[in-house]
Amino acid sequence: MQIRVKCSCGEHNCPEWAIVELQGVIEPQPAFQNRLQNLEIGQLCRPSSQETYTFTVGYHELTGSKIPLKKPLLVLKKTRDSDAENVEHEPSSKVELEVIGIIRQRILFKTRPKALISRQQPFVKERASAPGSLVPN
Repeated sequence: MQIRVKCSCGEHNCPEWAIVELQGVIEPQPAFQNRLQNLEIGQLCRPSSQETYTFTVGYHELTGSKIPLKKPLLVLKKTRDSDAENVEHEPSSKVELEVIGIIRQRILFKTRPKALISRQQPFVKERASAPGSLVPN
């Protein structure tokens, strides 16, 4: 089987992508279990330098660094060749792969997340009454 790979963006004009590598597992809430496509899980920022990144997920902040890959990877989109339909209108086995991006970097988050606390919760002290005491509840 022959698979054609085509690139319409040019050799040096392909969009740059990056791999985000996390240690551990990101588990969505049960309400989002069946709708994972295009689900926003956090905010990725580059605060000061080109090499340091922060990734905020809920109340957790991870700090990572950009690392170049040894060999670049291509991001491909699978398409069927529309000209190769036969007379019985059955889909053909000819497949084309279109280059939609290239990955040359990965952003590695290998440290434990830092807990973010936006404001301090008010401390309420409850009265504990011992059995037989005269303090009303």
